[in-house]
Amino acid sequence: MRLDHLSYACTTSEIADVIQRIGSDLGGTFLDGGRHPSFGTRNFILPIAGGSYIEVVSALDHPAAQKAPFGRAVHQRAEDGGGWLSWVLAVDDITAVEERLGRPAARGHRIRPDGVELCWHQLGVLDTMNTPQVPFFVSWDCSDIEHPSAGGRDISIETIELCGDQGPVGEIFDTNSDLDGINVVWVEDDEPGVSAVIFRTPTGIIRID
Repeated sequence: MRLDHLSYACTTSEIADVIQRIGSDLGGTFLDGGRHPSFGTRNFILPIAGGSYIEVVSALDHPAAQKAPFGRAVHQRAEDGGGWLSWVLAVDDITAVEERLGRPAARGHRIRPDGVELCWHQLGVLDTMNTPQVPFFVSWDCSDIEHPSAGGRDISIETIELCGDQGPVGEIFDTNSDLDGINVVWVEDDEPGVSAVIFRTPTGIIRID
């Protein structure tokens, strides 16, 4: 189990400004990730070090955005003002997560602008909607060179700040476990979930809330 990516939600009208702001703060350039037809969303991604990436995602004016759990989660977070949606953990086999949660994973896919189709299974978004500090899970059906983190360097995650009841997270993941050197700390904030992320960049430490 490792940190796969961090998801930041905003409205479609705001997405250009958000990727410019975060990209400028971190000194990186977001790439057009394409649309998720199963979820009614689209994203832009910033590959970073450690096999992880940042996703800025918005809900489209599409029926799937109101039907699929991920589309609904993105839409709701954006309507609530936008910000960090969740942290996402990668697993090699999603079956164990399916057995623990008692429901099947959802299949996702998107076609990048260069024509490459990426496929994966994800599970736990409903739990994240109910308990925002809880991560959801993803299992990729692609090679490392096709993974959205490919080519990431220079920017790395130092700390993820979480707010809320630690109990639900502790039931599924030990935050004291090693996430390849990434710290997970608990802070007090107005809302549960990912409160902020601290990055190490070539120009110094940057905190994005």
